[in-house]
Amino acid sequence: MITAVAVLTLLGLALGLMLGYADKVFAVEENPIVKEVESMLPGTHCGQCGFTGCGGAAEAMVNGEAQVTCCPPGGRSLAQALAEKLGVSVDLSGMASEAMIAAIDESLCTGCCRCYRVCPTDAILGANKQIHAVFADACTGCEKCLDACPEDCIAMRPEQETLDTWHWPKPAAA
Repeated sequence: MITAVAVLTLLGLALGLMLGYADKVFAVEENPIVKEVESMLPGTHCGQCGFTGCGGAAEAMVNGEAQVTCCPPGGRSLAQALAEKLGVSVDLSGMASEAMIAAIDESLCTGCCRCYRVCPTDAILGANKQIHAVFADACTGCEKCLDACPEDCIAMRPEQETLDTWHWPKPAAA
């Protein structure tokens, strides 16, 4: 029994050392700014930016192939933060001024579950043939549920102002 434990311990140590060595030798150098930009994005991989995921969009933004305004769920605040991070100028005139989230009209909802299935952040709660609801904190405003809803009972509305989202208004110029 002691021999088996010793052999397995030595085998584990040897394989661990080999994996550690392989990690150092075959490491792929990545641009750290790409990872920082990707961590700033919503991470829903909704595809509204024209890329398959947030990683591809982050890489394109860093390389200058995509605008910092290409992420609609991120809104103005994300575009401004990305512009500051990447040191580029940004035109926010075409973007919505407020973050939009999905809202379901309960009187029209039949509980078909199509919106529930396409939501990338699981922000929609409901079951088959029951009324659905949206968790505002989890909704990124990707609008995938709008396309999936056959009853047209989902609308995008401005995010409700809470203690977490309220900002002190800027004073008027005198």
